[in-house]
Amino acid sequence: MQRIRITYLLFLFLGGFSFGQDCPRISTPQNGDTDVPVDTEIRWTPVSGIIGYVVSLGTTPGGEDILNRRSSGQNNFYVPEVGLPANTTIHVTIRLFIFGQPVKVCPGEIFTTEAVTTPPPCTSLSKPLDGETGVSSNAPIRWNYAYGATGYRLSMGTAPGAQDILSDFDVGNTLSYKPSQSFPIDTNIYVSIVPYNENGDLGPCREESFLVDESVDFCEPFFDSSQGGLVTRKPDIDFPDSVSICRENSSTRIPTEDSADGFRWFKMNQDGTETLISDHPWVDLSEIGRYRYEAYNTISVAGSTIECSATKEFSVFLSEAPIINGIDVMGPFNNREIRINVVGSGDYEFALNDPNGPYQNSNVILNISEQRQIVYVRDKNGCGITEGIVARELSVDDFPKFFTPNGDGINDFWQYIVPEEDGEIKVDRIWIFDRYGFLLAQIDPSSQGWDGNYRGKALPSSDYWFKAVSSSNQSIRGHFTLKR
Repeated sequence: MQRIRITYLLFLFLGGFSFGQDCPRISTPQNGDTDVPVDTEIRWTPVSGIIGYVVSLGTTPGGEDILNRRSSGQNNFYVPEVGLPANTTIHVTIRLFIFGQPVKVCPGEIFTTEAVTTPPPCTSLSKPLDGETGVSSNAPIRWNYAYGATGYRLSMGTAPGAQDILSDFDVGNTLSYKPSQSFPIDTNIYVSIVPYNENGDLGPCREESFLVDESVDFCEPFFDSSQGGLVTRKPDIDFPDSVSICRENSSTRIPTEDSADGFRWFKMNQDGTETLISDHPWVDLSEIGRYRYEAYNTISVAGSTIECSATKEFSVFLSEAPIINGIDVMGPFNNREIRINVVGSGDYEFALNDPNGPYQNSNVILNISEQRQIVYVRDKNGCGITEGIVARELSVDDFPKFFTPNGDGINDFWQYIVPEEDGEIKVDRIWIFDRYGFLLAQIDPSSQGWDGNYRGKALPSSDYWFKAVSSSNQSIRGHFTLKR
């Protein structure tokens, strides 16, 4: 937890440092290049000392209509999985995630892709492979990108040339498909994939096949009459679609609460491969990007051990402790409300006077009393809490009730004195009047104060009036006594 002033100074320091971080330049292709292949690898100059890169591609400056803020981890390259639109100016925006600092958005650069004037070539299965056996009945199928393709038509059947599962179905510009129903068990599945673009296609394309193995379905739920219910051998997975890691930490441990015989965590690479990064019920993450979590149980079938697994893909993003860069006090004296201005990449919630809450999502808190308040801003992802002070309002009790300017060195001046416990209250100006409203003095709140004189002449013992205005433009009036 940290005070608002310290936090703000840190923000200025770290923020200033981050702007010294050099932005990369695209090197393949280079800024302004034309006739760039639509399957080009986009590469940029590496930047040291960062957590990772995020790439956006669009058809307008800063646009994200082609690729919306895709992480490349710490790789200084990105390969568009389904290619780029032909004969199009591509705008590239790269964001830098820097440890302990705000995300830095780098200036955009451009290149123009070549015109594609021929139909795309035929493609092939990548998972399962042609001729593969032991394929699960509910497995999705994937295929390789075909140069220049803007979409794919898919046919599947249980015999060569048959289309009894799927018939010339347009799946769009994607490289995978999961049938709505499971494949039949112990059956060869025949697949034909025809890529197309605005120039047509080169179909019919070569048919490929794979075998759905009955043994795989030992993992599927079945009814056990002895137990009188459905038995599930796969673990039940309860894991979110996304998790956060804290920018301030070198790594964040992400656990699972699922029950299973074993666990695996994979980093999903841009080339379609996966890297095993943990085989524990937790994983230590330090990079944003896409990951896959797998939990499995083991069963014994005919003397062999089979794994029955369930899997979940998820995204990792950065979060951070909030930085309060201002608190606006609004509304009348007896019905204040505040707006807490916060910066940071986290997801924040707000509470008043208690770090344990209750918290609210809105950064506006209503019905604030005139007394001193403490606000707490908490990152919902557990990356920290920041504390800020709302000074209490001015009160007539903040000004002396009397003073005795008799030259004895005790209480000779009348002046506002900042309370020690509320040093945030600042008074800008003070005016002093007699009982008839005649202005006698205007005093600087940083001076000794008023000595009870007007134009060098001592004024008599009496009651006098004052008006004070605070730095937040609050005005207050009161009176005091001059005693001689």
